[in-house]
Amino acid sequence: MDEWLEWAQERRLMLGLAAVLGFAGWMYWNGRPVAQPPGILAPEEPLQTEPASGESWSFRSYQLTSLAQFQIRARVLGTERYRFDRAAELSPVDLALGWGPMSDSRVLAALTIRQQDRFYFWSASTMPIPAGEVISHSANMHLIPATDAVAKRLLGAKVGQLVELRGQLVRAEGRDGFRWVSSLTRMDSGDGACEVIWVEAARVADKF
Repeated sequence: MDEWLEWAQERRLMLGLAAVLGFAGWMYWNGRPVAQPPGILAPEEPLQTEPASGESWSFRSYQLTSLAQFQIRARVLGTERYRFDRAAELSPVDLALGWGPMSDSRVLAALTIRQQDRFYFWSASTMPIPAGEVISHSANMHLIPATDAVAKRLLGAKVGQLVELRGQLVRAEGRDGFRWVSSLTRMDSGDGACEVIWVEAARVADKF
């Protein structure tokens, strides 16, 4: 009996170790950045146009109001999931996106990029392009998926991939006074500079 118990304990330990290693391998391969060649991969500026007048709708326990129609094709510079902060019910993931020079691997190789607490940070020992170009060609975007299919695509995005998003920049208001308002310019930085996007369609790929 003692030998059987010892064998059972060893088997449980080995199965647990295999599960941990399998999950770690899945995380590695699914979170591994996608390498891209040098050159600008997303040359177009984001497209922003006026919304339909007074367009507003309910989503979960929030009221969303359109501030502008919005479309962007960009390179993923960073991805950060959120589960426990105040906005996680609306936006389960932020993507830091870059276009123009900020979609070029030669520029990005000189930058250190990270995300934390719904902000996107960058730094460089030697600037590859002027700081103003970094600010005007990259942004941290709070993404509100309109459907489960869109959410799945956004949550699966990897650093280095290209994304195309279509939807609306919005103001989100909760019943408890919560208020989240999108930036309407790509020229700002700091608190309030992030876009809050109601994402109606999303495409994610290594190449477009």
